[in-house]
Amino acid sequence: MQFETIRYSQEGPLALIRLDRPDKLNAINSPMIAELNQALDTAEADDTVRVILLSGEGKAFSAGFDLESGDFSSGEDAVRAELQNDFDIIMRFWNSPKPTIAAVHKYCLGSAMEMAVACDVTIAAEGCRFGAPEVRFGSGIVAMVLPWFCGPKKAKELLLTGNDRVTSEQAEAWGLVNRVVPPGDLQAESKALAMEIARNDSLTVNMTKQAINRSMDIAGMKAALTDALEIDVQIENTETEESRIFNEIVASKGTKAALAWREARVEQSGD
Repeated sequence: MQFETIRYSQEGPLALIRLDRPDKLNAINSPMIAELNQALDTAEADDTVRVILLSGEGKAFSAGFDLESGDFSSGEDAVRAELQNDFDIIMRFWNSPKPTIAAVHKYCLGSAMEMAVACDVTIAAEGCRFGAPEVRFGSGIVAMVLPWFCGPKKAKELLLTGNDRVTSEQAEAWGLVNRVVPPGDLQAESKALAMEIARNDSLTVNMTKQAINRSMDIAGMKAALTDALEIDVQIENTETEESRIFNEIVASKGTKAALAWREARVEQSGD
């Protein structure tokens, strides 16, 4: 299959999906979402595919959703539809009937981190940086999966600070990734693990995944994620004096200037 924003190939029982916008650090835009859905449709319909492996081309796994793509529409209904589309592609890796593995390197930020965490197994290269800087830009979290994996205390620390400097080792300790490997071993280790899963009885593997996911749903995960998505819709549709000025500065002077303005404003308020 020919794609413009991803690469799709198959090695034996493994479907390999690689994000392929390296000049944009594999930032996820609408065309990429459409192509990811098509690739997942293909892998899930192919009986010879037993495991789906997601990774990124170039210098990084992904910097998250593309804030400069111009995709975001105005109006509450349009914003809700856009966020729902973003949410659905993240959760497709969680809900896929087949096991999904993410192999991440260099940067795994924002909703790309949510996508990697939503995969059944996540392997990180040493030196990878994780984080969710959304609050720094006045945006919410599309798929609020972190509390379910690292607990509410760590999730609040990460999400409320907008920290985007979490190391691979910290992410492993917090339960966001399964293991950390040298960068040069990332692909080999990921494929080896995928093959270890693929060698097992496929029906049993897939139904075991379903049972684990179902236990999370019974605990309330699906309902909580739906509710959190609605809160994100409210965030994106609510303008305050602070957010209005911030966005005006972004438009006229850029993001760094807007962040500097807010920091100075907060510092002055404490004097």
